[in-house]
Amino acid sequence: MINKQIESERTENVRRGVFWFRHDLRLHDQPAILRLCEEVTEVTFTYILDEKNFEPNAFGLCPLGEHRHKFLLETLSDLSHSLGKLGHKLLVLKGKTADCLVNLLQTGGYTHLGVSQHCGFNETAHLNTVKRFFNTLNVIETPTYGLFDVDAFPFSIEDMPDVFSPFRRKVEKHCEPLPVSQAIRKLPKPFEPKVEQQYCNENCIELPPPSNHGFVGGETAALSHLNTYLFEWHAAATYKETRNALDTWEHSTKLSPWLANGSLSAREVIRQVQQFEQTIEKNDSTYWIYFELLWREFFHWLQCKYGAKWFRFGGIQGKSPQTQHDPETFSRWCEGKTGYPIVDACMRQLSQTGYMSNRGRQLVASCFVHELRQDWRYGAAWFEQQLVDYDVGSNWGNWLYLAGVGSDPRGHRQFNLQKQTDTYDPQGEFRKKWL
Repeated sequence: MINKQIESERTENVRRGVFWFRHDLRLHDQPAILRLCEEVTEVTFTYILDEKNFEPNAFGLCPLGEHRHKFLLETLSDLSHSLGKLGHKLLVLKGKTADCLVNLLQTGGYTHLGVSQHCGFNETAHLNTVKRFFNTLNVIETPTYGLFDVDAFPFSIEDMPDVFSPFRRKVEKHCEPLPVSQAIRKLPKPFEPKVEQQYCNENCIELPPPSNHGFVGGETAALSHLNTYLFEWHAAATYKETRNALDTWEHSTKLSPWLANGSLSAREVIRQVQQFEQTIEKNDSTYWIYFELLWREFFHWLQCKYGAKWFRFGGIQGKSPQTQHDPETFSRWCEGKTGYPIVDACMRQLSQTGYMSNRGRQLVASCFVHELRQDWRYGAAWFEQQLVDYDVGSNWGNWLYLAGVGSDPRGHRQFNLQKQTDTYDPQGEFRKKWL
């Protein structure tokens, strides 16, 4: 009788939490994990591969292409290894996101759910579904994606500027980046639930051969590259002058793939850039890294403001472009067979590596919308499938911008392809390599 009473008291004292990784696949700068672990005595870490990523969408494309899938698996493998050092496992599930999470929460008898805040339309919808299903679940939702806490903005999300420049001026005047959170040294006791839809975790270990484009997924590779870029190459000192290079490794930060899936924290980037400025050099180039992260921040919160309009033909402005979808033209663009050499070189680079420079993305998007007169959403969907650094806010936000239905105050951003070619590939080396 005494033993049963003790067991009952133990059960009542158990506060069991699940931490749901999404676009924050790291252990550094993880205030969401720290907050959850303050509240629970047992914890499970999970990641869900949504089956919709492997099925054709409205544009006939599977969202998760080969390069991004491989990068994700590498990242999950690294995360699993890091958790293992702390005595935990990473539970990887595959199916419909909301269904997987609801089933997990029911099966494990969890009292708490920890998650990083994200403004993506689908990400918000998934979490809202879970909240509606579990009225008594303690949901701990913490901002970890960007540089700022939304409560510190001098405006509400509903009233935030639709144009980048006024957004930047207000944020720079009134806001400071959040500090990097303390390191995770110890975690609560692990809890391993019995779930039917567990994905074969070995798939995160048995990886395809390394690619030759330089990107290796995971927090370990991310922090290593950041350190190399800043403190071995000292490349941040010349970033503003070199960032438009089409095909060199050290001339731009190349941090975007790790930032996109959250294996690198934007706040950690700023912390180390500030250290670079204090110990090596501070100039316009080091500021420009911060400037580019502000663009990322801007698109992240703007998608929160506009919700489903982020993906509509008329965009956030609600006006329809004078373009259409032609399957044959779209295929030629995807394959790098448009007849515009600089565009074709960039598109073939993308197909082979999963990456393209920011300058290249602007050129191929401008060509797609203005020269080829195509529906911008198909271009955005192709980038979503192909880009190893796909981010829902930045990708769709930039396409809206180029299509004239987003945040561009001029409304018509067309590039002169010949002039751009002469400027950024004057000797034809880039075209020769990829064509």
